[in-house]
Amino acid sequence: MNMAIFTGVFEDASTTATAVGITGFMTCLISALIIGLIIALTYKYKNKYSKNFVTTLALMPAMVCVVIMMVNGNVGAGVAVAGAFSLVRFRSVAGTSTEIGAIFLAMGSGLMTGMGYIGYATVFIIVICIMQILYNHIGIGSKKYAALEKTLRIAIPEDLEYTGALDDLFQEYTTSCQMTNVKTTDMGSLFKLTYNITLKKENTEKEFIDKLRCRNGNLEISISQQENNINEL
Repeated sequence: MNMAIFTGVFEDASTTATAVGITGFMTCLISALIIGLIIALTYKYKNKYSKNFVTTLALMPAMVCVVIMMVNGNVGAGVAVAGAFSLVRFRSVAGTSTEIGAIFLAMGSGLMTGMGYIGYATVFIIVICIMQILYNHIGIGSKKYAALEKTLRIAIPEDLEYTGALDDLFQEYTTSCQMTNVKTTDMGSLFKLTYNITLKKENTEKEFIDKLRCRNGNLEISISQQENNINEL
């Protein structure tokens, strides 16, 4: 292999930065990917998360690792990178974790190319893109039972004590239930309650609603897919 492509275009005898070898580069990059995967899988344990956030979390150590390797020993480049990366979050419209991760990836590769490490930039982009496609394909951040996560909105009369009134039905049809909102309507004659629930089985919504109607006097009830914007950056 022609190792010249992994030498900085601007490197010469006066260069003070420590040269990065291809073996060391790949060792650090793969190690960072493994570390990122461990962090992402650990974060998933008993936490609410989104697929985009977990995927980006798994790739972020590798992105940062490569940028640090390229800046190694170059104070001027380090200051420039610090200023440029601060723009990603604090001087731009907030986006999803995937979008911000893509910006980091583009900035990292641009930094490497601008410093003359064209070969490393190419390897970096290929590895990160392949890993992102792989993570998306295997669904590293996907929830196995996402289809069972619903939002329940129910209206009840004011004379019904809603605290604990539906607990037996929740125990029968759901594995988890959390009240997220309570408000009054119709001049205070009704309460509208909102719950985030996880059903035990699919296709039980109608049976669940029928039993809820017997409790709330056939007032308004709706069950919809739970919105998932958790941990989007």
